[in-house]
Amino acid sequence: MKTEAQPGTPGGQRIAVVGAGVMGVGIATLALVRGLPVLLVDVDEARLDDARARIAAELRMAQLMGRHSADAATGVLETATTAGGVAERTVVIEATTEDPRIKAKVIAELSAAVRPGTPLVSNTSSIPIDELASFAERPEEVVGTHFMNPPYLIPTVEVIRGVRTGEDTMAALGRSLAALGQQPIVVKDAPGFVTSRVLHPMINDAARIVQEGTASVEAVDTLMENCLGHRTGPLRTADLIGIDNLVDSLRVLFERTGDEGCRPCELLLEKVRLGQHGRKSGRGFYEYTN
Repeated sequence: MKTEAQPGTPGGQRIAVVGAGVMGVGIATLALVRGLPVLLVDVDEARLDDARARIAAELRMAQLMGRHSADAATGVLETATTAGGVAERTVVIEATTEDPRIKAKVIAELSAAVRPGTPLVSNTSSIPIDELASFAERPEEVVGTHFMNPPYLIPTVEVIRGVRTGEDTMAALGRSLAALGQQPIVVKDAPGFVTSRVLHPMINDAARIVQEGTASVEAVDTLMENCLGHRTGPLRTADLIGIDNLVDSLRVLFERTGDEGCRPCELLLEKVRLGQHGRKSGRGFYEYTN
């Protein structure tokens, strides 16, 4: 599927996002808010249908939050169930589930489909980029990002440079992030990088405190917000991340670092078993309604 750049598209950027989950929808919404054309790819047509509805809702939220004017041009969204159209894009962002095996498979498929010289970006919260680059035809074109949710409200993105990531890839990604209005903070490759390596064990500890009966969910979050100045408590943050995604990330960290603080506690595992994944499922540590 081919889409020409729209007149006035910032920097001529054309974005492909692969994976129509929470982060895929968030990154696609960010690009659309910035007036960029987006190709959203997912093998599941039903998931794409749901993604279109969620993107429409996110665009309305962006307007309510003052991040997108009703008079401003919105990028054109296309969807596809195959990755053939990624060859026409200036940057391809893989945003599939936080499972190393799935991401490796997708990276291998995308590497064969993108044009040489196109940054192949893995949006991940924990998986080392050089590990994923091993599955690409051109490892020097693989680079990592860790967008925060929702990306259109958080203008800073963690960028992970793998040991084989090339200068041209970094420069091209920089141009794409500038068009997206994001400030990149570049860090070295390691399990969990900076944000997840610090945040996710802390959330795990917060959940363990609730599990042990030391304090309620509300008490933990209120103490962290009002005493330590956190804008959002750790357990409400877990709901925003997605408790299933958090558990996947913690498992990656535990397997690659051996840090017992990264072993998911039983309360987190129970919530995943019950389908209580946070905001996206309507219930996590808190309950949510539309």
